[in-house]
Amino acid sequence: MKALPVEPSNAPVAIGSRIRAARQAQRMTIEQVADSTGLTKGFLSRVERDLTSPSVASLVTLCQVLSISIGDLFQVPETHLTRSGEAPRISLGGQGINERLMTARSERRIQMIRAVVEPHGRGEDELYSVDCEVETLHVVEGRFVLIFPNDRYELDAGDTVTFPGREPHTWLNPDDREAVVLWTLVPAASRT
Repeated sequence: MKALPVEPSNAPVAIGSRIRAARQAQRMTIEQVADSTGLTKGFLSRVERDLTSPSVASLVTLCQVLSISIGDLFQVPETHLTRSGEAPRISLGGQGINERLMTARSERRIQMIRAVVEPHGRGEDELYSVDCEVETLHVVEGRFVLIFPNDRYELDAGDTVTFPGREPHTWLNPDDREAVVLWTLVPAASRT
C-alpha cells in the first residue's frame, strides 16, 4: 500500500498564549520559570508572544516545569457555536415559556438556557430543584420574580441571582410584557 504524501504547512503554530496561561495558572513569574528551566526571561517573553519558537528540548523542559503536556499546547480547542434561532427547544416545566438550550447537548461542565417567558408565565406550582451545584438567573429583558421557600426576589433587566442548584424554587413573570432570562447551570443538569 502506497502512503499518500503529506504537504507540510508553513503556517506558524501559536503556542505562546497557552504557555503564558499555563505559567499564570501555576502562579509563576517569568523569572521563576527562567530560574527553573535555565532559559532567559527575554527568551521566555518572546516565546509567550510567539515572536520565537523554542527548540524541542526547551519545550520539553518548559512543559515539565509548567506541569503540562506538549500535546496540550497543540490541541485544537473544541468550540461549539449555537445560533439563537437554531438552538434546540427544551422544556424544564412551567407555563408560557419557550426555552432553548444555548450550549451543546454534549456539554457537561455548564449549561445555558435562554427562556422567553410570556406575560404572566409561571413556573411549577410546587417548588422544584435542578440537579446541579450552582444555578444563575440573569434577566435580559423585562421583569422576573424568583421564589424560594423563605425568600422572593423581584428582578429587573440586568439583575442576576446566583444560588445553590438544589435549592427549591419557582418563578413568574409579573408583567404584561414578555421577559427574557438566561439560566446557567453548573455542572449541566441531567434533565434536559
